Amino acid sequence: MPRKKKIKRRRVHIVRYFAGNFGIVFGMVLIWRGIWYILDSIDTLIFNGQHIGTAIFGVIAGFALLYLPDKNLDEIKEL
Repeated sequence: MPRKKKIKRRRVHIVRYFAGNFGIVFGMVLIWRGIWYILDSIDTLIFNGQHIGTAIFGVIAGFALLYLPDKNLDEIKEL
């Protein structure tokens, strides 16, 4: 009997682990989708649909977000 109880507990932990991670990933995707649409709106309103302005800003902001916390770009190596 104790073995079945241990397996059941492990399954519950695995389900919680994946459910929690799925929630985090889903939230990140929703944030990314919102940012994407905001930038598209800025392109339409300010740059007449040309994406170059927000593209350049996005690259600079992305590098800054990767560089500033630990003052290196080691995260890019892992891609």
